[in-house]
Amino acid sequence: MRKPALVLIVSALGLTAATQLHAQDAGSAGWFVNGSAGRTSIKEGPYDGRDTGYSVNGGYRWGLFPWLSLGLEVGYNDLGNIEARNLFDGDQVIDDGKSQLHGWTAGVNQRFDFGPKWYASVRGGVYGWKGRGLSNDEVSRRQDLDKLSWYAGVGAGYDFTDHLSAGVNYDYYAAKKFDVDLSTDMASLSVEYRF
Repeated sequence: MRKPALVLIVSALGLTAATQLHAQDAGSAGWFVNGSAGRTSIKEGPYDGRDTGYSVNGGYRWGLFPWLSLGLEVGYNDLGNIEARNLFDGDQVIDDGKSQLHGWTAGVNQRFDFGPKWYASVRGGVYGWKGRGLSNDEVSRRQDLDKLSWYAGVGAGYDFTDHLSAGVNYDYYAAKKFDVDLSTDMASLSVEYRF
């Protein structure tokens, strides 16, 4: 008895969602492109510092409800170069001991509209990164690495028009392989244009 009721509920929700996909909210649905720039930071192993990073993304959002849209995104980021430090005196450990991390992202994003102009967003997905950094063990070795990992973020902002908005974001990019951890977070300002 419970299974047919569950099937009916899931079917009704699916039909409602499919209907809403066609009745898209013009304010946040459609093609978009955005860019972010801000401060990156690492506090892992030999790294404890900050630099400047950037990201660019593009994708498409579907309006599920007037206040909610769901989309797919792809992008690229460069999260800067942070010097490794000696734990005892703060000097640089070795020449060219800086971290390097950049990569491609592919994931989903969700946007919640609050009132006519304000919004909040969440995002996450797959992070295909390349990096270069020092290992976390006692005898640091510089290594070139690449791996498929994940990223996630949250944001909030303001719509100036139906096509243009600006916001603030916090994103985390997981980047660990073997004994090298280049996982980086970024606090940034962003601008988005919707077509």
